[in-house]
This record gives sequence, structure tokens and C-alpha cells, in this order.
Amino acid sequence: MKPSLLLIGHGAHDDTGAAEFGRFVHRLRCRLDGVAAEVSGGFAARGRPALGDSIASLVARGHHRMVAIPLTLGHSDDIPAALARARVAHPTLTYDYGRSLAASPRVLALMAERLADALAEMPRLAAVPAGCSDDHDAVREPVSPAETAVVLVGHGSHDTAANAEVHRVSRLFWETHAPGLLTVETAYVSDAPPSVAQGIERCRRLGAKRVVVLPYLLFAGAVLERIWAEALAYAAGHVDLDVRCAEVIGDCEGLADLIIERYESALSAVEPVHVLTDEALEVSLQEVEPLMEALTEVESAEPAVEPVAEPAIESITGFVADPVIEPVAEPVVEPVGGAAAGPEAPRPRRLTPRGTAALADGRV
Repeated sequence: MKPSLLLIGHGAHDDTGAAEFGRFVHRLRCRLDGVAAEVSGGFAARGRPALGDSIASLVARGHHRMVAIPLTLGHSDDIPAALARARVAHPTLTYDYGRSLAASPRVLALMAERLADALAEMPRLAAVPAGCSDDHDAVREPVSPAETAVVLVGHGSHDTAANAEVHRVSRLFWETHAPGLLTVETAYVSDAPPSVAQGIERCRRLGAKRVVVLPYLLFAGAVLERIWAEALAYAAGHVDLDVRCAEVIGDCEGLADLIIERYESALSAVEPVHVLTDEALEVSLQEVEPLMEALTEVESAEPAVEPVAEPAIESITGFVADPVIEPVAEPVVEPVGGAAAGPEAPRPRRLTPRGTAALADGRV
């Protein structure tokens, strides 16, 4: 049985988003039945179930290793922080962290499907002037792709890098899935300009006769309703412009396929991203110890140095010849009787300064 799968959402603004998140977790639980030990999910910032509660439930049931996949379309510091807190609360926890879904080709393909649905004969939003019948759209002239624009709407953030990432996604989507359209503009729900209405207005000024508002969201909820409300309000004031709104990616098989792909990729990664456990740390130290010992031996080895003769000094107990100055011959005492010293004669003595003085006084 493979490790458990943990889906991490950033947060749910209302019960609608939390419910759709829960349905998607259930879909994956059915898809991975008999493959993964367990499939669970939680929110890092707001919403129920909380990520910490989901992890605690998995650990309590004996699932100490899991694959954590962020179910978001952007980077969030809340998710790593929540995982770090869970690691402190559960020291036995270890996990592989899957790649983000941001700018994934599969996500762009799913968004292209939602765009195609919005371009069908049944638009989600259509402004009908007062006194006109419901078939007002039927008498309109056909709109070509060159007169059709898309406004890709992201959450918006105070982080400029996060907003720039949405711009990058817009450009990627235009070039890969909508090259024949007039333009793909970027807008944000909050915290950053342009707004949804400003994005639609820009498309109109560029010559668009039809604008499709494409939410860059995974699940429905209060954020999607706000996008639709802004788009409908703009359409009410511009009856000659066909304004439509696409659905979110939502709980679908295509998104489930992408998550399973991320799950398998995290398990087969050569160098998976995971928390270092105590056992892994002990193994790493055992591998490093021989290298440290070899380094210590190299540093402690003393190079062979030739001995250097030190200069001679005069001692109070005698005289040592200076290697530079020719030594002075020392007096030798003849043996008693004046006989020359032969082989049997005692070895001449080396006189100390005290002995030399005694010889001069006639005491020897």
C-alpha cells in the first residue's frame, strides 16, 4: 500500500467552496481505493477541516508518511507554515511535498474547456435591454474569434510576484489555447488593479464585440459569485457588448487525473522533498563520520622537518665549542712518573673552569 495522500487547500471563503473541496477529496478517495493508504484534505488558512486536524487524524490511525499536494493555483506561505507546525506536533510525521498546480499545462487545458463551454450557444451572462425579448441574442451578427477577448481573473494579492504570476498564466493561455482570439487580459478580484470591470473595458476599447470572463480558480464559492456580479453589472451598462462568464475548473475527472499524476511523481522522485527524520539524520551522520576522521588525520599530520643545529652557548658548568670558531685545545694532565700515555693510560680529563684554577694554584 502506498503512502497516504493529503490535499491542502489554502482556504475556503464560504461553505460552498468547502463543500466542493470535500467532494473532490471524496472523488480521489474512490479513485485511489486500494492504492493509497488513505486520502484526506484540509485547509491551511481558513475553512474546515483544518489542515492540522486532518494530519492529526491520519497520524492517530497509524499513517505517519504521506504525500502532501497543494491544491492551489499560486504560492502561499501559509501551507509550509502549517506543515511545519504539524511536524512539531507529530515528530514521527514525514511527507513528500508535491509540485504546485500553478501554470500547469493540464490546468490550462481544463480552462480551455471552460472557455469553449462559455463560447457555446448558451452564454452564462447576457445583458438584455428593457422591452426586448429573450431571443435578443439570436438577431445579433455573428462574432468572429478575432473580435472575441478573454479576461482571466485571479484572486489578487498585495504580493507583486503573485500578481505577476497571474499575468504569466494569461500570456501562456493566450499563446497555447487561444492564439486566434483578439487578446487575453488579466484582472483581479481584489487587492490589485485592474478590476473585472476595468479588464472588460480594456477589451472593449481594443475592439472586442464579445468578452468571456474566465476565472482562474479551482472551486466555486463567494469569489466566483463576486466575479459574476461585477461582470453582469458591467454588461448591464454596455448592451452592445456580449459579456459571458465561464465556470471554474471545479470537481472533475481532469483535475483528479492531474492530482494523481502529481502523487505518483512525488513518490518516484529521485530526490523527494521531505522532512528530515531523526533516523535519516542518524544515517547521514554515519556517512559523514569517516570523511571527518580522514580530514582530521590530514590536518593533524606534521610534515617531516630536518633538524637544524642550534648555536653553541657557554654554560656555567663547562665550555661547548662554537661550530663556527675553531675550538681551543684543552690541557691534558700527564700521568704520574712522566710516562707517556699509552693504550692502558687513563683517558685525559676535560677540565672545568674550577679544575683549571686548581691547576694554576699548584693544588693538582
